[in-house]
Amino acid sequence: MGITSQYFKPQPHYSSLAKKLLTLSLFALLPLTLIHFYFYHVPLTQSLPNQVPQNEHIIVSSQAQEERSNETPCDYTDGKWVRDKSGPLYNGTSCSTIKEGQNCISHGRPDVGFLYWRWKPKRCALPKFEPTTFLRLLKDKHLAFIGDSMARNQLESLLCLLSTVSTLDLVYRNGDDNKFRRWYIPSHNINVSIYWSPFLVKGIEKSNTGFNHNRLYLDSVDDRWASDLDGMNMIVLSVGHWFLHPAVYFEREVVLGCHYCPGLNHTEIGFYDVLRKALKTTLEAVLDRRSAMDVIVTTFSPSHFEGEWDKAGACPKKKPFTEGEKELQPMDAEMRRIEMEEVEAAKKKASQLSVAGLRLEALDVTKLSWMRPDGHPGPYMYPFPFANGIPERVQNDCVHWCLPGPTDTWNAILLEFMKRWEAQSSSRRDG
Repeated sequence: MGITSQYFKPQPHYSSLAKKLLTLSLFALLPLTLIHFYFYHVPLTQSLPNQVPQNEHIIVSSQAQEERSNETPCDYTDGKWVRDKSGPLYNGTSCSTIKEGQNCISHGRPDVGFLYWRWKPKRCALPKFEPTTFLRLLKDKHLAFIGDSMARNQLESLLCLLSTVSTLDLVYRNGDDNKFRRWYIPSHNINVSIYWSPFLVKGIEKSNTGFNHNRLYLDSVDDRWASDLDGMNMIVLSVGHWFLHPAVYFEREVVLGCHYCPGLNHTEIGFYDVLRKALKTTLEAVLDRRSAMDVIVTTFSPSHFEGEWDKAGACPKKKPFTEGEKELQPMDAEMRRIEMEEVEAAKKKASQLSVAGLRLEALDVTKLSWMRPDGHPGPYMYPFPFANGIPERVQNDCVHWCLPGPTDTWNAILLEFMKRWEAQSSSRRDG
């Protein structure tokens, strides 16, 4: 099934990928020292708590709630990281699709212990990712990752996992920093795409030459991916971090307010309700399609800055947190809660509309990712940053994830969803 929009047109062969503008992209995510400003919140339509109580229990995922069997339903959110001597299925040399900034081992990260952990749910097993099974279940389909750089991080993890058993052909590339790309897997007639859309809804991103805030139009989805929706069978939505940046919000071309916009004559309304509205608009657009599709929302992935982003040691941990060692931060928990609630609301609406074949799921990775402070590139977003000693300033990426790394677990859980869906479909056919 082809992609016909202007963002996926055949492009000439590129001899090599230019180095990404890592500094500019990181500046878009790293000023988390402003995070205290972000907790200020005035609702758009209703009051939301600024914090989630620290003793709030991570709720059982929707897939566990729906599952019906004689066994205890699997809650993939409740578990711990345990040592795994077998290590990852790929490495920074064997996989060619890793974004340079996440290729930590090739960039000289000296400690390799972060490669040898696996997520162990408390009451069930999470099998290691099975590339052949994933390819079989996705045969003849188009899978699209839609969102920000976390969507890309998860996509590139999946491509590395699949490349261990099959050839992946890059057939489209477009946009700055190749933000729109598509791979074809000839062995199973599969298309895998990435669509850059950091808000899911229509938005104009801030720039160095124009206004210094984002502009979001919360009542309309981003046409860059929505125009291709009919050609997709499965989508993975992943956003969050770009909502932390200064922005002005619109609905029906009317300004609703802004987030951290000193100097502009707009009401400060924070970003929590804005995230909720963007997700609601997005999922309603999917429901309006009224046809079969698998929809995954990957929940918010926490960062782990412990110091200044441009000083050595900003994310210094060398092993995972143990259960209860450090509480999930209130902002991370609130972002996750909003995403979980909007998925559940969309599932109820889909049931009321009797949309046949539409399956929605929250891929709840917030807690298991929070427990991996060791999984970020840190200064190894660049090659060998300490080759000439420790510089006064060194950029750190404590937001994205090394590959191999924790995002491989996200895809292992995604595969378990797909296996469960297949089992349910077989049961209905047999019944």
